[in-house]
Amino acid sequence: MSTLFTTESLISFVILVVLEIVLGIDNVIFVSIIMNRIAAKYRERARSLWMAFGIITRTALLFALSWLLKQKGKPVLSIGEKSFDLASIIMLAGGLFLIYKSVKEIHHKLEGEIEQAAGGKATHMGFWQAMLQIVLIDMVFSFDSIITAGGTAKHIEIMIAAVIVAMVVMFLFSAGIANFIHKRPTLKMLALSFLVMIGFVLLVEGWDPVRSHDMHLKNYVYFAMAFSFSVELLNLRMTKKIKPVELREPLPPKE
Repeated sequence: MSTLFTTESLISFVILVVLEIVLGIDNVIFVSIIMNRIAAKYRERARSLWMAFGIITRTALLFALSWLLKQKGKPVLSIGEKSFDLASIIMLAGGLFLIYKSVKEIHHKLEGEIEQAAGGKATHMGFWQAMLQIVLIDMVFSFDSIITAGGTAKHIEIMIAAVIVAMVVMFLFSAGIANFIHKRPTLKMLALSFLVMIGFVLLVEGWDPVRSHDMHLKNYVYFAMAFSFSVELLNLRMTKKIKPVELREPLPPKE
């Protein structure tokens, strides 16, 4: 127990919390956009479930970390001469889902949704439909989180504590981030484009993880995202007195 309170352990804990929060920004952006598609009275409940599920999933994966690392490189699926391990399949599926969902959201924001289905009733995204999407993409982002934890800290207690703290911090700020993005249409479109880029990165990592790591692909993408965000903040500052455009928001779910 005394080894958990050494200077080295405390430093690794702080570093890991920061890294987990940074890696979780993508997740928070996705969750924030989905949260705005459900009724306001359900958002706090959805946010709490997301945090609880995120902590449970990451803790379970941490305990299974050694097994997951052993599965790396072990083919689960083969297409021709190309083989994919478990992590690669999850990355590919997650990347495709994220790109599909982001492009669909962009279409909805610009073109609007079909307001009438068969029978003339409005179509909506239900609470559990939104939660399913949040849970699926959270599981994909969990892999990056866990691998980072395994490479940063030596003790699983430190890893679990860091993951819990990071999830709580993301939970506390997710509502503010959601409102910030929701009130700024151009920022919302930029956030959706970020998710398309992240989906692309997941596809590359799933298809060829070794080459992706050697290219430091994430570093380039994160730099592009940070630079784009900085430019957009300047744009917002310069045009703050101009009324922003209004995107076509989806109809709220039935109460």
